[in-house]
Amino acid sequence: MLTARDVMTTKVVSVSPAASLKELAKTFVTTRYSNLPVVDEDGRLVGVISETDLVEQQKPLHIPTAITLFDWVFTFGSEKRFREEVDRVTASSVGELCQSEPVTCSPSTPVSEIAGLMSKHKVHMLPVVEQEQLVGVVARLDLIRTMEE
Repeated sequence: MLTARDVMTTKVVSVSPAASLKELAKTFVTTRYSNLPVVDEDGRLVGVISETDLVEQQKPLHIPTAITLFDWVFTFGSEKRFREEVDRVTASSVGELCQSEPVTCSPSTPVSEIAGLMSKHKVHMLPVVEQEQLVGVVARLDLIRTMEE
């Protein structure tokens, strides 16, 4: 049975949480990767960032609708969701914009389980973590390569 260790990419391009969004954009363009792990100075995975995160950062802020009735204010939409949108729009670094709780796997995770995780969580890349350290990544293309062999 194939595992993450068998198919993962070990020469990983990553980005620092302190990197600016301009630096991130340049990295996406030069590497042509659409997802990157966010790794601190000790090699620990702190998140994942995608081109989609960067594009969505540019979309307009949606202000919740509010209605007043007899001195009461009713809002439609979650305050938490609004705060998240404000954080997204005002982010200036990778650490502020990245997904801070990424779906991960270990080197011994079977490929079939990785495919299930990618499908369930709608992600295109899984960081492979061992003892809190990023040791590789498995992308969709890595899984597809196993089908041709």
